[in-house]
Amino acid sequence: MPSSSSSTPSVKREPSQQPVLTLELVTPADDERPVFLTGSFNGWAVRDERYRMTPIGPGRYRFVFYQIPDLGDEPFEYKYVKGGWESEELSTEGLPRMNRRIELTKHKKVVDTVPRWKCHASWYDPKYYPDIQVISKRFHVPQLRRRRRISILLPWDYASTNKRYPVLYLQDGQNLFEDDAPFGTWSVDKHLAALAQRGKGDLIVVAIDHGGRERIKEYMPYDTPKWGEGLGKAYARFLAETLKPYIDENFRTLPDRAHTGIGGSSMGGLISIYAGILFPQTYSKFLIFSPSLWAAPNIYDEPLGFAAQPETRIYLFAGGKEGANMVLNAQRFAKTLKALCPRPDLVRLEIDPEGQHNEARWGQEFPKAVEWLHFER
Repeated sequence: MPSSSSSTPSVKREPSQQPVLTLELVTPADDERPVFLTGSFNGWAVRDERYRMTPIGPGRYRFVFYQIPDLGDEPFEYKYVKGGWESEELSTEGLPRMNRRIELTKHKKVVDTVPRWKCHASWYDPKYYPDIQVISKRFHVPQLRRRRRISILLPWDYASTNKRYPVLYLQDGQNLFEDDAPFGTWSVDKHLAALAQRGKGDLIVVAIDHGGRERIKEYMPYDTPKWGEGLGKAYARFLAETLKPYIDENFRTLPDRAHTGIGGSSMGGLISIYAGILFPQTYSKFLIFSPSLWAAPNIYDEPLGFAAQPETRIYLFAGGKEGANMVLNAQRFAKTLKALCPRPDLVRLEIDPEGQHNEARWGQEFPKAVEWLHFER
């Protein structure tokens, strides 16, 4: 996990020094970009010329440590980047990998392989690309007796500051930032970079993977004849009672309600609404795209207390080409919320007559919603 420390000792070699650690990198996906090391030894700084690796052959690089900075109680962790976080190493599946870690007393030479690298888009400055960490591929979900991949998108300057940040919890993590996601991607990572470049979007995003074949059940608030047992209550409890405390303990968050948001699309939008119903004291910002209200009409019978809380902001989006009732349901729900909200102007409904039910369209809406929801420190 990146540290906020920015003090880094010199790595200049003294004539009498012998190598302490040698890292060699093999990458079949090589290009002209230079490779840098980043890690706990330099405060997770990127583009640090002191840790530029030396090419030793096609797709092969080497870096030799002649001394290791005093890390205190921190482990020796590192990653490879081709410049900054916008071009970090990826796994074979195209995902940001966990931090690499070694025991310095046990290793003199390590050979690593990087099968893929992330590439940035041309419509934002890669300097502002977020630092994406996979917290765990098997994060325990005790309420469902299951495990789930959880990722976190940290602001581009997280490691070099002591700032605390608002947090947005988003469902369907598989579709948020992976370029080759099976159903397309929101490109949240790139939109956050573009927002940061304009001085906006200064927040942490937590991406929670859905449960695959169990997705509908986990996102469904109620038991239904069609889908069986609804596990939405247990899932919402996981978010508020297990995941959020973990994030607040391990990252520099602003944990209060005023700085905490939740969101998703389709069934992910539905469960985000339900999470607000169950935990109105936890969330004040709601990013709800194309919610599957048709699947849970009983939600109108719930006490929508989160809407009556002061300073709640709700951003609703629906597309005209998503289905016959999508826009009508969104309009009805917005009307219901506005009747409860002390400030109806804090409920915003956006309708795109040409909008379709897909990740690309929700991605286009994401930066607009983030700005309007006013994630400010």
